[in-house]
Amino acid sequence: MAEKNYYSVDPMGKLMCARCKKAMVKGKAMFSYMGNAFPVELPVCPECGFVYVPEDLAMGKVLTVERSLEDK
Repeated sequence: MAEKNYYSVDPMGKLMCARCKKAMVKGKAMFSYMGNAFPVELPVCPECGFVYVPEDLAMGKVLTVERSLEDK
């Protein structure tokens, strides 16, 4: 069975880690909120592991999921 990702962003070599000065690569990350976890693929620094969360994701889908979980 294929692993499901709820969101995916490919940095296509355009994003750089400000700390390490390395190009960010597509990597696996996990969002966790109120005991629920959601696998995503986001730009990750291969050196320090910093995960870049785009604003549209943070203020859109993530916020919507947080609100729906809080309402339950």
